Amino acid sequence: MKRSIYLSLTPLPEARERVLASIPTLELAKHETLPAEEAEGRVMAEAVFARRSIPHYAAAAMDGVAVNAKVTFGASDASPVTLKIGETAFWVNTGAPMPTGTNAVIMVEQLLKKTPDTFEIRTAAHPWQHVRPVGEDTIKGDLLLVSNQVIRPPDIALLLNAGVFSVRVKPRPRVAILPTGSELVPPESSPRPGEILETNSRMIAAYARDDGALPSILPPCRDEREELVHALEAAAKDYDILFILSGSSAGAKDFTRTILEELGEILIHGIAMMPGKPALYGIVHRKPVFGIPGYPTSAALFYEEIIRPFIGEITGLPLPAPSTLEAIPFRKIPSKLGQEEFIRVRLGKVGDSWIAVPLARGAGILKGLSEADGILRIPMDSEGVSDTAPVPVRLRKPKSTLEGQLIFIGSHDLSLDRIEVLMAAGATGVSLAIGAVGSLGGLFALKGGKTHLTAIHLLDPETQTYNLPYVQKYLSGRAVRIVHLLKRTQGLMVRKGNPKGIKTIRDLARDDVQFVNRQRGAGTRVLLDFFLERENISPEAVSGYLNEVATHAMVAAEIQGGMADCGLGIQAAAEALDLDFIPLAREPYDLVIPDELYGDRRIRVLLDIIRSTPFREAMAALGGYDPSESGTEKTL
Repeated sequence: MKRSIYLSLTPLPEARERVLASIPTLELAKHETLPAEEAEGRVMAEAVFARRSIPHYAAAAMDGVAVNAKVTFGASDASPVTLKIGETAFWVNTGAPMPTGTNAVIMVEQLLKKTPDTFEIRTAAHPWQHVRPVGEDTIKGDLLLVSNQVIRPPDIALLLNAGVFSVRVKPRPRVAILPTGSELVPPESSPRPGEILETNSRMIAAYARDDGALPSILPPCRDEREELVHALEAAAKDYDILFILSGSSAGAKDFTRTILEELGEILIHGIAMMPGKPALYGIVHRKPVFGIPGYPTSAALFYEEIIRPFIGEITGLPLPAPSTLEAIPFRKIPSKLGQEEFIRVRLGKVGDSWIAVPLARGAGILKGLSEADGILRIPMDSEGVSDTAPVPVRLRKPKSTLEGQLIFIGSHDLSLDRIEVLMAAGATGVSLAIGAVGSLGGLFALKGGKTHLTAIHLLDPETQTYNLPYVQKYLSGRAVRIVHLLKRTQGLMVRKGNPKGIKTIRDLARDDVQFVNRQRGAGTRVLLDFFLERENISPEAVSGYLNEVATHAMVAAEIQGGMADCGLGIQAAAEALDLDFIPLAREPYDLVIPDELYGDRRIRVLLDIIRSTPFREAMAALGGYDPSESGTEKTL
């Protein structure tokens, strides 16, 4: 099978414009008539007018007596007016029709009783006092709602009161979601190597429901051309919009483009955006067909940037107004010319500046999109952004929730997850935005004012002590506090059963041992280099020394997945992925907090948590941790 190629990449704004411009040529769902009481959240297709007045009769607005205002004129303290029930005054309750000949209501509390059926008043009533006249709210024939107006709960009450019992609304398009790929298996299954959990359809269906469409997930199609043709033809008859998941790229089994060329026309194949480049848009039998990329982040961003505005045009539902803020990237972010790139970031305010911490950039990294606070867009004519000037970030979460977020750049540890869990469980309004850059990277971020705090575990080879020498060296002149978080065990992680028989650091120099390392500046990397130097082993002798990952969990995952035989890391990460562990060292893992932030409410929340019994119990339950002194301050 010949591979499809991208003849050209369409700039994102042009792609969006081209898709929206195609709407008049399409055969889409028509407007529908609904009972007014079932139309909440729908969009009016035409204006509607009142068929009766509200209220439709003159009604008492207070409990009291109805009178003709003329009989009360002249009432005063010196000259009270007497009213007789049944003759000049008539009892009424709120909402009751006004008796014939009356035009005002006197409240009960203003009546002075003389006899069982006579009362005095000492203040005159004016015409229409405490009376709702006919049409006070709405007069028959008044405009109620206009086209393109979203129907809200009060609108339903207005319509019904005004005698409008059905309304014409814009359609909710029926959307067919067709997953493709012989490798797909249901998300509930236990996938074998090479099998991919089919979850994109659920994500895209949730997006479509949120945007007012009616999605249906069709059975997955195998990578068989005729099967896909049959499924596409059938869907085009029964649905208004078609989503084909995967198959829009340039692989040998990506049939979507060639099939659309034969059955209809292609308007876009390839968009100058990253992630999302392999996206496709075409028309078959006057029905719009979107080829959605297979990587989840690509799929999500393509939907948000292209499909959401398209569906919004059909349903009439307004798109949420984007909320932005200016943030300084924690580090430089390079980018490729010719493609608009969407960088997922975490956000926090350090001093007077918002700081953006980039998350993993891969198109297949779904967690990054889930936890992203915002999207930093790099224009297609730019090679990246600097770490010195603020840039616009489009928010994915309310700014109010981000005010309580702590930027935490430094060495990563599993304890940080437990802290976040306890922060959320306690409804503290505080959370962590973590950038795992290693201990040295954390110290430099703290020095540059780009993090609220950091965590380090750095062994000084000369003094054989941890952390303090590095703080004194890199933060000289900066007033900081060192707070002990916990002690943890570092060692060699190996596959279950230790098939390579690895026992000591010396085994890393063996030709048959593949190692996975931490990034430069990580405390674990510093510890490894200390061990290698002590054993007179050159880094070049370690196969995989330059194979770097950012966290202990990633080291464990590389070993479990068969990409490496061994790595240096903490015991808890090894146990989490059922690896064997060879302990080598016990080290302190400490927090470094600027003195000026030590009294910050967010920092106090964090300190209260790490000193709490629930935190200590949670960490003690994990392997290789000693949290008995967590929260104690160390002397500089």
